[in-house]
Amino acid sequence: MEPRESWAALAAGGVAGVCVDLILFPLDTVKTRLQSPQGFRKAGGFHGIYAGVPSAAIGSFPNAAAFFITYENVKSVLHHGSASYLSPATHMVAASLGEVVACLIRVPSEVIKQRAQVSPSSTTLQILSHTLYHEGIQGLYRGYKSTVLREIPFSLVQFPLWESLKDLWSWKQGHVVDSWQSAVCGAFAGGFAAAVTTPLDVAKTRIMLAKAGSSNASGNVLAALGGIWRTQGLPGLFAGVVPRMAAISLGGFIFLGTYEKTRQLLL
Repeated sequence: MEPRESWAALAAGGVAGVCVDLILFPLDTVKTRLQSPQGFRKAGGFHGIYAGVPSAAIGSFPNAAAFFITYENVKSVLHHGSASYLSPATHMVAASLGEVVACLIRVPSEVIKQRAQVSPSSTTLQILSHTLYHEGIQGLYRGYKSTVLREIPFSLVQFPLWESLKDLWSWKQGHVVDSWQSAVCGAFAGGFAAAVTTPLDVAKTRIMLAKAGSSNASGNVLAALGGIWRTQGLPGLFAGVVPRMAAISLGGFIFLGTYEKTRQLLL
């Protein structure tokens, strides 16, 4: 991959990340509060819907940029000499490695953001200071494993589906898809991936919001899922599925459409 293409992927990914995170932040807050252990109303309801937005604003550009520069470079390396039928596997590997790298930036931002979303009376800076004082740096990475375990299955579904839908649409119309068509494919792929990975998202939220020293604070995803199943059953595992699907479908449209358009403009 040429340096110009790498810089284009980095910049386009960062711009796309900022756009989607800020536009869809209210939906993300509603989803987090629906998934929180204390319930939607006690977590703040519809009050302070932009609580935690500074954390999202700071983390979104480097997080998305890290994902896409990794994704495009790995995809470029793996595509050399590989048969066309291996393309889905290439996209899966590239997306998985992209998520592992991006989560190094995403998780601290997500921890502070989600804690602010369920404590709208506290500022982002207060929550950051409290987390560092009581839990140290490792507190900022609470839920790293659960986030990666959520993001990799999500990407394994979303990115091969997105790439396949773009290829199918390109073949049908006889030319490469436009950025708006890529955005439509991204919306469908994102919504489907969001639905099937919601239980992992609920477990991740519970782990990040758990009090220090509690069983969920250990970061055991299976234990968190088991606890949710025992206390709330299937509805608990799919808490917030509607706003999650709505946010990620819209997010997929904005994120992947903006990414394609910005990348085309830069190349």
